[in-house]
Amino acid sequence: MYLIVGLGNPGKSYIKTRHNVGFLMIDELQKRYSFPEFTLSKKHTSLVSEGIVNETKVLLAKPQTFMNNSGKAVKSFAKAKPTLIVVHDDIDIPLGSIKVSENRGSAGHKGIDSIIQSLGTKNFTRIRIGIRPTKGKPDNIEKFVLKSFSSTETKLLTPSIADAMQNLLLLVK
Repeated sequence: MYLIVGLGNPGKSYIKTRHNVGFLMIDELQKRYSFPEFTLSKKHTSLVSEGIVNETKVLLAKPQTFMNNSGKAVKSFAKAKPTLIVVHDDIDIPLGSIKVSENRGSAGHKGIDSIIQSLGTKNFTRIRIGIRPTKGKPDNIEKFVLKSFSSTETKLLTPSIADAMQNLLLLVK
């Protein structure tokens, strides 16, 4: 079984923010493969939906613990020993680009740091969706990631979500 976790922050005020790119990707996967609506699992402190992708059982999760405490939710799934894939925003990657990585440190991403600390390992796959503006990293990253995408940025984000989806489907065998 694959556990695909999209990182983001719960609540309507965060829905279209840069930090919620992981949630956006998971929502797209849920729609594309006609997974059931997300339901809240109190046990996992996450919105979850289960379905089949490429003839493989997949559990989608959107932690409701806020980004910096994502590890708590992800660790609650660990007993089942799923193959873990985490989808998240990355300020070090230009908007419109993605990178897939395995067994790497957090590079300062607090959600990933929380997962690594909670699991006691960095041995999982990450799909990193770029959010860095063309003019470079902003001075106040914490404030920047909580802002919504502009319409121009959304046009760049849409193909990177599609690219991330293709890479994800290659991983789920």
